Amino acid sequence: MASLSKSMRSSRSGADPLGPGPAGFAHRGIHDGAAFIENSFLAFAAALERGAGIECDLRLTADDQVIVFHDRDVLRLCGSNAVIARSKLAELKRFNVGGRPIPTLRQLLALVDGRVPLLLEVKIDERFWRFGPALLAALGDYRGKYGVMSFDPRLPRWLKTNAPHVHRGLVVKERLSPFRRWGFMIIADPHFLAVDRAALGEKWVARTRRRMPLYCWTIRTSAERRWATPLADALIWEADGRPRS
Repeated sequence: MASLSKSMRSSRSGADPLGPGPAGFAHRGIHDGAAFIENSFLAFAAALERGAGIECDLRLTADDQVIVFHDRDVLRLCGSNAVIARSKLAELKRFNVGGRPIPTLRQLLALVDGRVPLLLEVKIDERFWRFGPALLAALGDYRGKYGVMSFDPRLPRWLKTNAPHVHRGLVVKERLSPFRRWGFMIIADPHFLAVDRAALGEKWVARTRRRMPLYCWTIRTSAERRWATPLADALIWEADGRPRS
């Protein structure tokens, strides 16, 4: 990765309300193949043991239950073609992820119990308008630190209107055009940004970090970690990208 000139180096906007510290956010928990599967109770317990914040993915079932899962179907992890948005929670409970059923958001919150900050990435399907209310119901009166983010700018905008107390963020891919990025930022009006590591050296990223906390995903190697650490408020990491304590 090319080094940045001093003029391009990023500076912090101020105190970060999520504040994971040098441990950053473990991407989908701490996972490693079949032993610790991503977004599983074991992966989250491993992150808690390390004291790392937890980044995870949320999807909505057919009966409006929020579960912790990345893919739109369970084929990759569970060997079935079942689509989450078309399956009820009771149907999904028969699938095994790391020796236990797919976690619900409520179960994750009970496990973490405020011990580390959470980054909750909402995966939007065709039922956008049902996700917000279901999310707020699952969050309930949880008092731990958390932020809700999405690639879809409508989600943080919905939160701004209906739950302004929720710390909201926008996830941005490097290949997003400047015009679309500007439009997404206007719609989302986020409290924080999570950017593709491929975009981290760009000037617009450094400018944005002067206004709001900025996180970087996904850091997978020690070289990426050393390069990205001065340029972001927190790293979303896995594998060899984990911070060295």
